[in-house]
Amino acid sequence: MPELPEVETIANGVNERVRGHRIVSVWTSGKPQTFKSPEAEIEEVLTGSVIDGVRRVGKTIVMTLERDGDGGAAPVPAEFLVHLGMTGRLLVSEGDVPLPAHTHAVLALEDGREVRFVDPRRFGRLSVVQEAYAGPGVEPTTIGVEEFAALFKGRKIAIKAALLNQSLLHGVGNIYADESLFRAGIRPTRQAGKLTKAELARLRVALQKVLARAIKLGGSSVSDYVDAEGMSGYFQIEHQVYGRGGEACKVCGGPIKKIVVGGRGTHYCPVCQR
Repeated sequence: MPELPEVETIANGVNERVRGHRIVSVWTSGKPQTFKSPEAEIEEVLTGSVIDGVRRVGKTIVMTLERDGDGGAAPVPAEFLVHLGMTGRLLVSEGDVPLPAHTHAVLALEDGREVRFVDPRRFGRLSVVQEAYAGPGVEPTTIGVEEFAALFKGRKIAIKAALLNQSLLHGVGNIYADESLFRAGIRPTRQAGKLTKAELARLRVALQKVLARAIKLGGSSVSDYVDAEGMSGYFQIEHQVYGRGGEACKVCGGPIKKIVVGGRGTHYCPVCQR
């Protein structure tokens, strides 16, 4: 599933290409599971709207829309939410480029280009809301040290599971939890509420550095992920533990272990992480 850096990369790419453009028509596939809002409502809200901006909130791409008010009234704001699920892609293409298989929504722009949502497994979700979307948790890239530590106070679950709890920190997923814990030297099975302030401070710094570096490199392409132009990311080249079970640690040379924490495959170094 695309995580924070991948979603940020896609949102930034789409924003650069379509901000300020008007949506002239909307097509949806009618396939089940894809639409969280009724398709007719999505078409009504998007058609004729100007795209005011595209941003990331957690793992959700948020397209802010400006709609003309009735009878000359002030513009009416709305937002189009795109959750990519496991295999979703949001692409900006020329209108004469053939539609990829498994395309479920097409937003036609006034200049002939199209914003296309493609999702082979249909775990993604499309919806519209009438208010600013804030997401379920705290933004990990900007959270301060005291607020970060307070999130985990008294929690008896493993720190890896806590990092994946979207109601605490929205946007962090399996890849970046594993990579951040490695860089902080913290074993993923440690109880979150028993980590010291120094360890949590170290983890926050590691998490923010990992996310920033991954965003700079366009995310990690370990499965289906591509950006708004269909290009792969490069952060997977710098993975220290994720996906490297049984391989030698790049720091100490010992074997990377793969275990299950909170139902998720988890990679760590038993020597470097304590």
